[in-house]
Amino acid sequence: MLEFVIGRLLRMCLTVVVIVTAVFFATRFSGNAIDFLAGEGLGAKDRQLLIEYYGLDGSYGDQFYRYLASLMDGNFGLSLIERRPVAAIFAERVWPSLQLLVGAVLVTLIISVPAGIAAAIYRNSWIGSAIMGAAFFGYAIPNFVLAILFLLIFSFWLGWLPSTGNSTWLHFAMPVIALSTFYIAGMTRFTRNAMLDVLSQEYLRTARAKGLPERLVIFKHALRNANITILSVLGLQIAGLAAAGSVVIETVFSWRGIGELLVSSAIRRDYPVLQFGVLAVALAVILINLVVDLAYGLADPRVRLGKTA
Repeated sequence: MLEFVIGRLLRMCLTVVVIVTAVFFATRFSGNAIDFLAGEGLGAKDRQLLIEYYGLDGSYGDQFYRYLASLMDGNFGLSLIERRPVAAIFAERVWPSLQLLVGAVLVTLIISVPAGIAAAIYRNSWIGSAIMGAAFFGYAIPNFVLAILFLLIFSFWLGWLPSTGNSTWLHFAMPVIALSTFYIAGMTRFTRNAMLDVLSQEYLRTARAKGLPERLVIFKHALRNANITILSVLGLQIAGLAAAGSVVIETVFSWRGIGELLVSSAIRRDYPVLQFGVLAVALAVILINLVVDLAYGLADPRVRLGKTA
């Protein structure tokens, strides 16, 4: 186990180095930030003064060195637009994004796992067909289309739900449902398939032959052995949510989280904010994948993490 953890940590460090370098050069090649800050009509002299003021006058090597130094000082540089430390800007945005992510994950688990189990148990009845039909329907609708439909129906036409903000649970209803629908559909399908594979195993027939209640057979023996698949899918979904899954939803609902901040900083070429945002999201995905890998060993003792690293 220790060998596995050390191996994963070394891979994480290498990945972070690659991401830090790639993000810096990708932002620089996307365009000059001064053109977006000052606009057209700026004189050559004033433009050069702005370039020097924002520290964009040096070579890529000098700028890369200052970029690395800003990552080490704890403030992660100053925003070109707000002229505030990037750390302070992100501190204001982390909690709303975390609320949205946790809400979507909880809703996904609460709905999809029982639905997938029911679809597997009642696979030959209308119940299973209805669940899978709803899952395919949810899988096919893009979340931004669903979000816009929710806004039109429940905010503008009916006036039942607020369209922006996160102060009450009503504010969470549309963003969380719009964000989690796709993941509910995917998790339901994978849970059903995992349960179908397990339900055909001989040890479940043995458990039934011993007279164990069907509830115990399903939830203790079958679900426990299907957990490895469910954990794999859940880890991918959480990583997807952390990476870019909430960007569109935050933009549609004006949810002041990290996703909305990344979009606005990319449009305005706010290099320091965009660089740290991409790096923070990448680190979150890497850590989530590490936690999921470690969870495999808890879910299934047969997984020899230390030997397979």
